[in-house]
Formats: sequence, C-alpha cells, structure tokens
Amino acid sequence: MKLRLTDKDESLLALLKSNARMPVSVLARELGLSRSTVQDRLKRLEEGGVIAGYRVQIASEVEQALLRALIMIEIAPHASASVIQALKRRPDVEFVYTVSGKFDLIAGVAVRSSEYLDRLLDFVGATDGVVRTESVVVLSTKLDRR
Repeated sequence: MKLRLTDKDESLLALLKSNARMPVSVLARELGLSRSTVQDRLKRLEEGGVIAGYRVQIASEVEQALLRALIMIEIAPHASASVIQALKRRPDVEFVYTVSGKFDLIAGVAVRSSEYLDRLLDFVGATDGVVRTESVVVLSTKLDRR
C-alpha cells in the first residue's frame, strides 16, 4: 500500500531535509501542529517507508577538503550483485550507478588523499567480478542541486 502524503507531510519532510536533527517542538511550531501530532506523523512516515533514515551533513569546509573521484567499472557477467555488495561496505563510496556503455557501474568516491584513493582503486580492481576500471578525479563542482 502506498502512503498518501498530505501538504503537512510534505512540509515536514522539507523541514527535515534542511535539518534532520530539528527538535520535534520546533517542527511542531513551524508546522502549526501539536508536538504529539508531529511525532505521530514522523512515526507514520518512518513505518510507511517514506523516511528511510536520517543522515549527517558534513560541514562544507570538511567536504571541500575531500578528494572526489568517479570510478567506471566493467564487471564480469553475473557478478553485479557481489561487486555492488563489496562497494556498499566501503564508507568512502558515496554512490553507485548502473550505466549503459562500455562500463557497467560508476562509483562516486570521496577520500582524504591521493594515497587513500590509490588504495581504494586497488581494492576495487581486486574485487572478484571486476574486469577493469577507469577513474577520473573531480577537479571542481560547477553545479550541485542535491
């Protein structure tokens, strides 16, 4: 069953996107609702799978100090699931996309240094099912709408 979102639910989600640690009392005041109503909505949204979790937002100074790269990965037939599981276990892997073309996956990574990136690339290349990789280092961000 798909959970139907109300306008208040949408507003609540927007507030949480801006600050997932916002106290329920502040959420209630911003939404013009009682604290218990907001708690009930949060519980319903969590149990309904709309809110899948809460994340930490890292300070921009720390984020900017990270070295980001994209790793294009070609995988052997039927190895997709195991390669993706190996990448999921790495906290430095921020996302993995399946793609069309000569590569099967693109992984976005964020690491502290080029030495750490080198070790991560060795890990990815040595993962069972990985046929070959190609990587590019991100020099700067011109647009990010996330």
